[in-house]
Amino acid sequence: MTRNYLSVDDLNPDELDHVLGLAATLKADPDAHRSALSGRSIALVFEKASTRTRVSFEVGVAQLGGYPLVLSTSDLQLGRGETIDDTGRVLSRYVDAIVLRTFEQERLEILAEAADVPVVNSLSDFEHPCQALADLQTMRERFGALKGRVLAYVGDGNNVAHSLLLAGAKAGMTVRVATPPGFEPIPLVVQRATEIAAGTGGAIEVGRDAKAAAADAHVLYTDVWASMGQEAESDERTLVFPSYRIDQGLVDVAAADAIVLHCLPAHRGQEITDDVIDGPRSAVWDQAENRLHSQKALLLFLFGLA
Repeated sequence: MTRNYLSVDDLNPDELDHVLGLAATLKADPDAHRSALSGRSIALVFEKASTRTRVSFEVGVAQLGGYPLVLSTSDLQLGRGETIDDTGRVLSRYVDAIVLRTFEQERLEILAEAADVPVVNSLSDFEHPCQALADLQTMRERFGALKGRVLAYVGDGNNVAHSLLLAGAKAGMTVRVATPPGFEPIPLVVQRATEIAAGTGGAIEVGRDAKAAAADAHVLYTDVWASMGQEAESDERTLVFPSYRIDQGLVDVAAADAIVLHCLPAHRGQEITDDVIDGPRSAVWDQAENRLHSQKALLLFLFGLA
């Protein structure tokens, strides 16, 4: 049976725990599973610009002994009107998995339906599930068991917020999300995360007050105020979001051992201040590195190799 990873919800809590444990093993021993993907080719398709996703997947596939085939829309007939499902049918004849960074979640679902190989969501407007794996790995490195820990996300209720809600719920965490009015996460995601949390001992809280969300939290997390494709809204959002900035004042109300995360790229001085992202509470650079290890673990899991 072909396994896809289009959403954090594609892994149950035990599978998620397994992938995170495997990621820790791969980080501790870079030679582990060194040739596991030998003879396999992975198509890495980018319809959006990328730094961390492209480099971490390309290097990760190579480290596992596979061949990473990096493709942009301009490299493919997608750029000239070929449908995403036809693209999936064709690529399935050549490669062993497809990783897609795209816009609408529907494109991933159509691709996965047409393809005969595993499909991975490396970012869509709806979710960023690969980022969530690295986030949880980073939290586990700092805190050990995650059950009962508090994650506070402040800012735009975007794709990163959606994946954190689902991932945190599966890990048994309390996930607090604070956004300005009109920028809340999609209610369907909140509802699903709440259902998951009911079975794992976690909790979901969505509100407006950033300081209330951050109070005694173990993890403070934020993202850019205007994501890719929202550049036209940047000036308006700059007026709305300043009270959702992670600065030292917000860090001071969090738990004494709290860490700060940001999925990057950061707009320093907007959603996060220099003294915080470069400060002693920041785990941002470990978080960025962990994209490599967690995605390697994910690929091994999807192929049933570990």
